[in-house]
Amino acid sequence: MLSSKEMAVMAAEVLDQKKAENIMIIHVEGKSSFADYLVLATGRNQRQVSALADDVEDAFEKESFIPRGIEGRGGSGWVLIDLGDIIVNIFDSDMREKYNIEKVWGDCEIETYGTGDGYIGEGE
Repeated sequence: MLSSKEMAVMAAEVLDQKKAENIMIIHVEGKSSFADYLVLATGRNQRQVSALADDVEDAFEKESFIPRGIEGRGGSGWVLIDLGDIIVNIFDSDMREKYNIEKVWGDCEIETYGTGDGYIGEGE
């Protein structure tokens, strides 16, 4: 069974392989009652946002993890995938800028991934 950290990294790697942009893992354990990690990513347009969500869902289903819920399909600009201890948020650029979730959780440990480059490192 994967740890919540391993699940977060797995989601980030799937998003990275599918060319999502601005991928971050935010460690919210101890500061949140609903998750241990948030994974954030940006798609270039609504079509890519939907495709990225499908790819993450498919990857976890192959590992026998069924999402508790998926919200935001149908052109909302933001898809949220609840995988229990991790929450994956995939935005278009307008929604990412509008909600600025990384700023809300700015006091948490944040790991950044780069498109095609894999793990980059920790930020503030």
